[in-house]
Amino acid sequence: MTDPTLISPAAVTPRAMSPQEATAAAASVLDAVETAVVGKRESLELVLTGILAGGHVLLEDLPGLGKTLAARSFAQALGLPFKRAQFTPDLLPADLTGAEVFDQRTGEFVFRPGPVFTGLLLADEINRTPPKTQSALLEAMQERQVSVEGTTRMLPNPFHVLATANPIEHEGTYPLPEAQLDRFLLRLSFGYPTAAQEWEVVSRRIDRRREEQIVPEVLDAAGLLGVQQAVEDVHVEDSVGHYAVELTAATRSHQHALVGASPRGTLALITCARALAVIRGRSYVVPEDIKALAHPALDHRVTVKPELWLQNATGAGVVEAVLGQVPVPAAIEPVPQASA
Repeated sequence: MTDPTLISPAAVTPRAMSPQEATAAAASVLDAVETAVVGKRESLELVLTGILAGGHVLLEDLPGLGKTLAARSFAQALGLPFKRAQFTPDLLPADLTGAEVFDQRTGEFVFRPGPVFTGLLLADEINRTPPKTQSALLEAMQERQVSVEGTTRMLPNPFHVLATANPIEHEGTYPLPEAQLDRFLLRLSFGYPTAAQEWEVVSRRIDRRREEQIVPEVLDAAGLLGVQQAVEDVHVEDSVGHYAVELTAATRSHQHALVGASPRGTLALITCARALAVIRGRSYVVPEDIKALAHPALDHRVTVKPELWLQNATGAGVVEAVLGQVPVPAAIEPVPQASA
C-alpha cells in the first residue's frame, strides 16, 4: 500500500546504452563543458566521474576559479533542470526545501518547492551558511527526499548536488560537519590557470562579445541514467577491489590520523573508479583508476590529530603516505566470456 504522506515525481526511463555509447556520451559531455571552462579537463573528468557514479561533488577552491561556471555548464550539457542556491548566513532550511504556503484564493495550504527540487543543484558557497541549514541538505543528498510538514516528497531522478566552498580560513565561513563531508563522493579543486589558459579565457570573452556562456546540450535525463546503468556493468577484479580496501584501511592505522576513512570511502573509490573506467573507454577497473581517485575520494574523510595541526598535517598527507605504502596489484584485463 502506498504511503499517503509520500509524494513521488514522474519516473524517467533510462535509455539503454552499450559501453561504447556510454564512453562516447561521456566524451561529448566533457567536450561541451570545455567550450566554457578552459584548461581543466582532468578536474572536469573527475566532476563527471562523481555524477556518473550517482553521487555529489564538492568543489573547494578560491573564489573566481570557475566552480559556478563548471556546475552550470554540466547542467546544460547533461540536459538537466538547473537551480542555484546561494548559501548565506541567514538562509533557512525552508528556503532550500520549500514550505507550505496559505493560498487565500483557495483557502488551502499549497506546497511551494524550494531549489532542491531540480536535476542538478548548485549549492554555492555551502560553508557560508550555519550548520542547521547545511544539515537540511543531508536528507536530500543521502535519501533523495525532503520532509516538510509531515509529508515526504521524493526528489527527481537524476538528482545531483555540485557544491562550492571557499577555504575555511576565509571570513564568514562555517566548517562543514564530518557527516556532510562524507556525503560527497569526491572533493576536488580547480586551482589557478596557467598564463596561456588565463589568456584563453580572456580571448574567448572578447570574441563572444557578452558575459554569459551557453553550452550545447548533448544528453538528457534518460541518457544520463543510461550511462549510469552502463557504469554498473564495469568489471572490478578482486585484486583491485582488495587494493581499494587496503588503501582505506591504511588511513585508519596511520600515525597522524585521528579518524581514518570509513567503509563509505571504499565504496566511493570503487563506484567512482567504475565511472572513470567508462569515461576512459574501458569495461574494467585498473589500479591506476583507484590511485587517481584516492585523493578526491579519501582526503576529506580523514581527520588528523589536533596536536599535529601546527605541523601542517592534513588528510591529503595521510592519503599520500598510504599510497606509497600499500602494494599496487597488477592490472588484469578480464577474459570475455564466450556466448552460449
